[in-house]
Amino acid sequence: MWLSYIRERISWILLFLFLLLFIVFIAYIDPTIAMSSILYAVFLFFLIFIFFVFFRYQKETQFYKSIQDWENSLDTTSISEGNSPFEKMIEENLQRQTLQLNRIAEQKQLALEQEKDDLLTWIHEVKTPLTAMQLKIERLEESQLKNQLSYEWLRIHLLLDQQLHQNRIPSIENDLYIEQVNLEKLIYKEIRELQSWCLEKGIGFDIDLSVTEVLSDAKWLGFIMRQLLTNAVKYSSASEIEVCSTEQDEQTVVSIKDYGRGIAAKDIPRIFDKGFTSTTIHSGHAATGMGLYLTKKAADALHIHINVESAVDKGTTFTLHFPKENEFVHITGM
Repeated sequence: MWLSYIRERISWILLFLFLLLFIVFIAYIDPTIAMSSILYAVFLFFLIFIFFVFFRYQKETQFYKSIQDWENSLDTTSISEGNSPFEKMIEENLQRQTLQLNRIAEQKQLALEQEKDDLLTWIHEVKTPLTAMQLKIERLEESQLKNQLSYEWLRIHLLLDQQLHQNRIPSIENDLYIEQVNLEKLIYKEIRELQSWCLEKGIGFDIDLSVTEVLSDAKWLGFIMRQLLTNAVKYSSASEIEVCSTEQDEQTVVSIKDYGRGIAAKDIPRIFDKGFTSTTIHSGHAATGMGLYLTKKAADALHIHINVESAVDKGTTFTLHFPKENEFVHITGM
């Protein structure tokens, strides 16, 4: 500790020694100053400085020694029945604080779980009147009003679906059931859900599925397709959306290509970030920035790699690379 003390104050010590030597130098070059008197004074100053440093060392390090001893006493593994009351008090305080923090953490976790359950219950309850509303909309005869209400109904439905899956994402590993999924059936089902929106915007689909089955989870793969198809429809107008599947190097590859407004190059690395929306086009003020974030989370859980290619005003292509079946079996421990 002595060396540490000197090292921390070396600049002040060197300054003092320099001043003493400077005084001796002045006496040496000035014949009118008695050298013996100066050397005597410098010697006295040096002794006083030595005593001062020693005194300050004892006073300043006493506090740090007490802290070090106290830290050493916090090693509860060395506490035994013969330890001092101070050490026992430290141990009791630590145990009491640990128990209190554990209780607070458990209460917060229970509160979060309860809030999550309440939200899921609310979403499922809202689906009942939403289904009834859909049936009533289908009975309408006025086509323009019917299309407008169908579009607004679809927006509510997609937002609720997104919120439902957002609450399930943290425990997605417990919600997976891997099986052979009929890709053609799944994609056509998601397109039918968007039918009213597509008719209003004049959007069609060009489907070319060379591979019709893939090993995955049907529910979460449907969610991924729903988000990508919804984005393609949302940011396109009066054009075709191409959906195709191929096999490359024993991997199934599915691509969804639109000819909409596209994504700026600077935005592509951030589109999967939570809450991120376009930095160049702000007209879509209703965007939450959660769709692609949740899509990436679900894809990662299914070990699906998503690739994005886009150009502004030319369109966007999302490509899903599914893992090989033997790799997927190894990863999931099937």
